[in-house]
Order: sequence, then C-alpha cells, then structure tokens
Amino acid sequence: MTFTCSFAAVFHFSCLNYVLCLLHSRTMGSSSPRLPPFSFFILLLEVVTASEFTICAYNAERFDEAKASDFRLLHTVNRIVSRCDICLLQDVVDSKAIETLLESLNRYDSYGYQSVSSESLGNSPDDMQKYVFIYREQNVNVTGKHQYQNKTAFLRAPFAVQFQSEKTAIGSFVLVPLHSDALQAVQEIDRLYDVFEEVTEKWNNTNVMFLGDFHASCAYVTRADKKNIRLITNSSFSWLIGDKVDTTISSDTNCAFDRIVVHGEPFLKTISPFSAKVFNYMKDFKLPKREALQVSNHLPVEVRLKSSALLLQATPLLILAQSFLSAL
Repeated sequence: MTFTCSFAAVFHFSCLNYVLCLLHSRTMGSSSPRLPPFSFFILLLEVVTASEFTICAYNAERFDEAKASDFRLLHTVNRIVSRCDICLLQDVVDSKAIETLLESLNRYDSYGYQSVSSESLGNSPDDMQKYVFIYREQNVNVTGKHQYQNKTAFLRAPFAVQFQSEKTAIGSFVLVPLHSDALQAVQEIDRLYDVFEEVTEKWNNTNVMFLGDFHASCAYVTRADKKNIRLITNSSFSWLIGDKVDTTISSDTNCAFDRIVVHGEPFLKTISPFSAKVFNYMKDFKLPKREALQVSNHLPVEVRLKSSALLLQATPLLILAQSFLSAL
C-alpha cells in the first residue's frame, strides 16, 4: 500500500491533520518524496494570518451617494472594506452612501457588517465629513463612543470608539481617527495627545490606536516639525507606518500621509510583527490608475492584531511538530 501527501492536497486541512498525514506516510513506508519539514510551518503561518484581526483606515475621498451608486467604484470600496474586521472610512459625505455600502457587504459577504458614525464635522457647509467605522459584528462589539468636544482644536474633531473583541489578544481597545486639516497638520497631530488623555480617563483604557489621514508627511510635517508633536517626542507612542512609505496613488505625490500609531508596550506586543502596511489595491485588484484614482488618491493602511485563541491552538501543534521533526 502506498500513501502519499501532496502539499496542495493537505493545504486545506488543519495543521494537525497535516502532521498526522506526514506521520502516516512515514509509518506506511511511502517511497514518494517526503514534504520538506518547513512546509508545516508555512501552513501554520497561513493559519496564523487567517486567524488574526485586521484594522484598516481609508480616506475614501468624498464618499457620497453618487460614488456609491457607481457599481464599479462601489465594488472596489466593497473589496477594500471586506478585507478588514474594522475599517475606518474618512471623508464620508452622506449616510446614504454608507447604507448602500453596508447593503452590498451584507448581501455578498459571509460576515455581517454594522457601522458606527460620527456626526458631520467641519467648518464649511460645502465640506462636512463623517468618520465611519464599519465592523464585522461576529468578531467585535462597540462598547463606547465619544466625540471630542474641543472642536476649535481640529477641523474634524476625533470621534473615539472603544471596541471589545474576544478574537484579539488585547481584548479591549480604543480607535481614535484623524483626518487632519493639511495646513494645520502639525498642531492637530500634536493635539491628539490631549484626546488620548481624555479618552483614557473616560474609559480607563490605555490601549489606544490613532489612525487616519494625518497629512503627516512632505511639506505638511517636516523633520523640524517633529519636535513639536507629542505623539512623536513621547516614546510611549509607536508609529507603525514609516515616513518613507507612499500612501498615495498619484505619480505627483510620494508621501506618508496616512498613519497608524499605537500607545504602550502592552498594545504593541499584541500587534502582529511587520503587519502594518499600505494595501495597494490598484496592484492587487489589477486596476488601471485612472480607475483607481476615481475611488481615491489614497491607499488604505492596515495592521493585524494577534489572536488570543491562536496562542492556545498553536502551542500543542508546535510541540507535535517538534516531536515529528526530531524523529526525521
């Protein structure tokens, strides 16, 4: 009797089944080539990635009913948002666009999606915007929301939301969005520290993440400006999207406008290493630049949180793998 295991065949099994498959192959004396031992860890890495919790931020640039009624553009936004357990949308002009997006997500995706939104923010009737968090209701709950009231400090004052997720190692955390006034970017980013103090006192929760289009690059925030920004000078804050990353699509810009910043070592330790990045949907979706720019000139930024359940699942698997490899 000959028993063989191909990587393609076992890729859809669990890691445990994969190890058992290999063990069975050895005990049956298979003459076929054995899979390289590192294949197990490749599979485990795939399970790790799939089990993690993704947070995204995307400036959808004037996301209104007209844009949501364009099937091609809506489909692109749908694909971007559906990659995330929580997705912050910025520059949302009206609620009907979000209703249309949610209807599309809930019709075609296996998850159920809900949203939590700020009021319309801004100082001009022609440019009022909302912060909108769209989240998977099976994976996370909203446990609090807070509109920062010092609206003279920001063009669009942050709308903080506290989330709770049993899927994450961190459990409870606060997301604070900012779509800054480009010409006041230094001052507004610095004032996020005041928002931090307010929300941590309100909820007694220092697991805070700031995210959004900060305009934290190029001419708006220079190297000399950094000494005036407390989120930079205070070492408790970690900037996960680097200064040299381009978060825009246009060839005319090469700027790290969109950022993710987390507070504290406990939160930082629950971030999956190297997971903070720009998602280049133009490349991944194979969109022409002209079509991608119709959606937005910004690319989403994202980060993954470690799963608490994953730690419990991975430990016995790794022990089993170690025993198996030592027998080779």
